[in-house]
Amino acid sequence: MKEVIEVKNLSFSFGDHEVLKNVSAKLYEGKFTAILGRNGSGKSTFLKVIAGIIKYKKGEVRIFGKDLRQIKDSERAKIIGYLPQFHTATFPYKVLDVVLTGRAPYVFSMPKKFDIYKSEEALDAVGISHLVDRPYSELSGGERQLVMMARVLAQEPKILLLDEPLTHLDLTNQYHMMELIKNHLSKGITVIAVLHEPNMAFKYADEFILLKRGQIIELSYHFKPWHQDILKELYDIELNTINFNDKAYIIP
Repeated sequence: MKEVIEVKNLSFSFGDHEVLKNVSAKLYEGKFTAILGRNGSGKSTFLKVIAGIIKYKKGEVRIFGKDLRQIKDSERAKIIGYLPQFHTATFPYKVLDVVLTGRAPYVFSMPKKFDIYKSEEALDAVGISHLVDRPYSELSGGERQLVMMARVLAQEPKILLLDEPLTHLDLTNQYHMMELIKNHLSKGITVIAVLHEPNMAFKYADEFILLKRGQIIELSYHFKPWHQDILKELYDIELNTINFNDKAYIIP
């Protein structure tokens, strides 16, 4: 497997509050890694550090073998696509215009026909071509989330960083989103996603990072992330697991 991201001894603090503590991980090409943990465990911060949105001082992050701090913003934008947890609509731009902003790394003045084609292709992939002329500010929360996913796909990144991609989505669109993510793995795209729904993560993800109070819970050879004792430690609640195929589902 080709190593895409390597994180070594990463620590990060907001003021005196240490959010990540000596975190290390390796992520591989064409794999879907789910980040699980309670609120405030450092999941979104970990994702933002890899995305280059917040700067770290302690530790090391390498993207395709290159120090993240040495990668220019313009170059990073062609490698990493980032879907934020929240996005607020300020102006009533049309959906197509919002998705077109994902083509910014390739546009020098005005978008070309190819950029519009790629944006329309992304809208079609997400299944929201019918929204193309709708004002983004008038959409529901779930529809906005799908538009932002189309925007990231239009960017054509090699790495997708998704912070709670299932937010605001109904059950049908949750499964549609996860199938969409899974389909892109076959193209060699690496996906790292923060997920709040463990059962969805266990169904679709290949690898798992379990974060608790800014530290990774290391898994021994005998334990899988869906093991009952591991999940009790991760979420601090009593729960049951039900074996399903070679994995398991959990019931709080």
